[in-house]
Amino acid sequence: QVQLVESGGGLVQAGGSLRLSCAASEHLLQINSMGWFRQAPGKQRELVAAITRDGRANYGDSVKGRFAISGDNAKNTVYLQMHSLIPEDTAVYYCKVENPYSDYWGRGTQVTVSS
Repeated sequence: QVQLVESGGGLVQAGGSLRLSCAASEHLLQINSMGWFRQAPGKQRELVAAITRDGRANYGDSVKGRFAISGDNAKNTVYLQMHSLIPEDTAVYYCKVENPYSDYWGRGTQVTVSS
């Protein structure tokens, strides 16, 4: 069974920082990419950032310049460093893993940014 363990969410004031982590099961081999999506109340789920095994990253337009994604292949772990947080970043953040067979989703971690 595939397991994705997310951590790092919480409550922070505008302008602050958080770092999210997502660790995938070690038995999950041939990961093509890992990343983060988010969903705010009343909105569609949207891409935040994703990174491929060889280190290529892409970001949603709303977070470019503020967030940075990185990965540790040996640990099957992806990180999302978030700076200059704004209330519009408030959402449930979901880790996503893509492998040759299917996509896997974490249960989500809440990020709340107060004004």
